[in-house]
Amino acid sequence: MIPAPPAGSITIADKTVSRLGFGTMRLTGPGTWGDPDDRDAALSVLRQAVHTHGISHIDTADAYGPHTVEHLIQEALNPYPDHVLIATKVGMARPAPGQWKPLGDPFYLRACVEASLRRLKVERLELCYLHRIDPEVSRDDQIAVLHALQDEGKIGHIGLSKVTPEDIRYVLKYLPVAAVQNVLNTIDRDDPALETCHDLNIPYVAYRPLDAGVLARSHGLAAPLHWLLAQGSHVAVIPGTSQPRHLDEIVAAVQDGPA
Repeated sequence: MIPAPPAGSITIADKTVSRLGFGTMRLTGPGTWGDPDDRDAALSVLRQAVHTHGISHIDTADAYGPHTVEHLIQEALNPYPDHVLIATKVGMARPAPGQWKPLGDPFYLRACVEASLRRLKVERLELCYLHRIDPEVSRDDQIAVLHALQDEGKIGHIGLSKVTPEDIRYVLKYLPVAAVQNVLNTIDRDDPALETCHDLNIPYVAYRPLDAGVLARSHGLAAPLHWLLAQGSHVAVIPGTSQPRHLDEIVAAVQDGPA
């Protein structure tokens, strides 16, 4: 029996998934680099999210580790339940711990998609975000290679991350945008893309919803998460943790109502 989704549902990439998703960035070592200190806990929290709490929206990226978390997701959850959406991101190079660099070269993006397919052991990435639009590479070329991979059946739906309303409208000239993933929380609360996504009927996925734990320590879990969910039915949130007990607390905070 599939558990009821925390905080209700939203349709992303043609799947009805929980508005409370799970962000996996913390399932690595320090600096989002290498393996987690407790690998068994990382596997456990992924299984707990899906099988115990009914979270059906798992967000990751090839840059987390790099590559570490996609391997963990495959080990923990494959074969993937039909109702679960595994969303990943490509286009971010990791030269060292704590360092991130957008890399939108079309050959690199194609190689990233092919490698994610192998790590996750799937034939198609149901939702693949461009992790960042690389300002040093033609935007058209970045869009074109993802569109080509979609035509080849290797990507189901294409999303955008950390983008402006202008970026969204530009990409929409060439292909549908399945979701937009931007920073939004009670500190970083002014993102014009939020209204743009509402107007264009695009799901908006708020990452860093607790500002890397700062808001949880200062305001608790419930108020920041409920503030986000109240921004519109098109909004999903993807808090993350490496600890099963902390995930229990996040789910309880959403289910219990705002503080």
